[in-house]
Amino acid sequence: MILGVPWWVFMLIMFIFLSGYMAFRAMRAERRLEQQYIEQEGMVYIDRMEQERHEKHRQRQHMS
Repeated sequence: MILGVPWWVFMLIMFIFLSGYMAFRAMRAERRLEQQYIEQEGMVYIDRMEQERHEKHRQRQHMS
């Protein structure tokens, strides 16, 4: 007993804090992965828009 409290109570409290910390880390990593996915999809969209712009420009030059 430590300070009149059984040792397993301190271990339980330590595991609760450890679990919270691990959940926080997982949440942060998931947010980072989600942000990378969003940026990647944004780049795909921008590239597609650039290709369409070039294609329209090429068609206009071909018609003139």
